[in-house]
Amino acid sequence: MPYWVQFIIQALFSYISTVAFGICINLPRRALLWCGFAGMAGWQVYWMLFNFGSGRMLANLLGALAVGICGNIMARYKRMPVIIFNIPGLVPLVPGGTAYGAIRNLVLGNLNEASTQGVSVIMIAGAIAVGFMLAQILADITRKRAITPKWVSRH
Repeated sequence: MPYWVQFIIQALFSYISTVAFGICINLPRRALLWCGFAGMAGWQVYWMLFNFGSGRMLANLLGALAVGICGNIMARYKRMPVIIFNIPGLVPLVPGGTAYGAIRNLVLGNLNEASTQGVSVIMIAGAIAVGFMLAQILADITRKRAITPKWVSRH
């Protein structure tokens, strides 16, 4: 399958999954379209980096950074809380399959594989948290620059 077709399919399904999760958690209708774009942007960053040889941690970190930046931009644009866009946007990045595999291997007694997958889940969750933190820091820096009057000295 050509790469551009895979790109479109990945974008479509990540958008649909984000909007579907937004519907499940009862987001306002005016936010659904935009939270779908945040989730799609994050997943596309992850998917492209992972397919071009980047590790899962870096791909998740930068995907979460993309979701956080998109969420902050859309929150300012729509005048809504940023968490409305960030939480559904996170859904495509969550390592649910790996977490399931870790629990399954734990139940089956494969402790080595379970611990490997469990550590992977924890590291991916940490990478996602760091990505969101970096996006929030960038948003705070840009907000302070936009709010600070020009006559106030910046030290």
